[in-house]
Amino acid sequence: MRNRTVGSTPVTSFAMVTLIGVLTVSQQASQPGSATSTKTFRWPNAKLAAVSLSFDDARLSQIDTGLALLNRQHVKVTFYVQPENISKRLEGWKKAVADGHEIGNHSKSHPCTANYSFSRLNALEDYSLEMMAGQLDGANAEIEGLLGVKPRTFAYPCGQKFVGRGLDVRSYVPLVAERFLAGRGYLDESANDPAVCDLAQAMGTPFDDMDFAQMKNRVDEAVKDGRWIIFVGHEIGKRGYQVTDTAALEALCEYLKDPAHGIWLGTVAEIAEYVRKQRGSSQAGVGRADRMLSPFEEKTGSSSFSSPVPCAGLAVEFHRGEGFRVNLHRETPSSLFRSDRLACEQFGYRLERVNL
Repeated sequence: MRNRTVGSTPVTSFAMVTLIGVLTVSQQASQPGSATSTKTFRWPNAKLAAVSLSFDDARLSQIDTGLALLNRQHVKVTFYVQPENISKRLEGWKKAVADGHEIGNHSKSHPCTANYSFSRLNALEDYSLEMMAGQLDGANAEIEGLLGVKPRTFAYPCGQKFVGRGLDVRSYVPLVAERFLAGRGYLDESANDPAVCDLAQAMGTPFDDMDFAQMKNRVDEAVKDGRWIIFVGHEIGKRGYQVTDTAALEALCEYLKDPAHGIWLGTVAEIAEYVRKQRGSSQAGVGRADRMLSPFEEKTGSSSFSSPVPCAGLAVEFHRGEGFRVNLHRETPSSLFRSDRLACEQFGYRLERVNL
């Protein structure tokens, strides 16, 4: 415990005393028996695994080439669209909706890191959380206006989930969790464990530029562990960079539909809804039924609380989620904030400044 002064007011840091008694989700997940294993999760109808096919950006080939292929295979997929691209094939996208495909949100203008030259003038490093919220809500409104459906799931452009730079970087995963049943990543290295995955940042596996054998290998790995793999594609046509090969896609659809393989093929929203209900949670993330409770929750039955002292005497709130988020409720000098963040993060807490 140490004393410091902010202005003329002595401030005492109780981070060591207050925080150590509250376990975070990530800490508990590392302990044996703290989360439900995949082996105890049950897919419907005795299925062994789940697969979703998704395509990003509302590219022309998805309508011109992909829609007929998918309808011929009687397969429903999730299209993550940008509103400005919908208008280039508006009647085709209306047909995709009528045919039962899911329409998801992929933001208004596809902001990614400035390290990609195409996003230099639309860089996440230059965004705030408020700006990103506008991207999500604006796209939802435009998609609903054009196609008459409100997206239930979201795909992170470039798979990136941050705004800002350096000490001011913030995750916008909470914005997605507030608005959508699920958020899908990209270029991830694993399928999703349905018992413990965070639906707000579900992992996405690219399958552009793959042949059928490579796609099947990814599916077989998911089946072995009872997981949910979300494939991510872009163009649909002849195999190449960011192109899902039509012959490989047809073969994959045939394989996934074969009852002998025990695979549930569904849209992202369909499978995410099932996972959410199976876990007994009304939230997109890890639910109360999926983990041990913190000492505070066991004592009070609540998942959030306010306190005047946990981090350097500042008024904060703790919210159950991925760990606990700590929001500062009054203006805080940057130097003090940085020091307090280090003090709190050693216990697995994440500080966010608000109203600065």
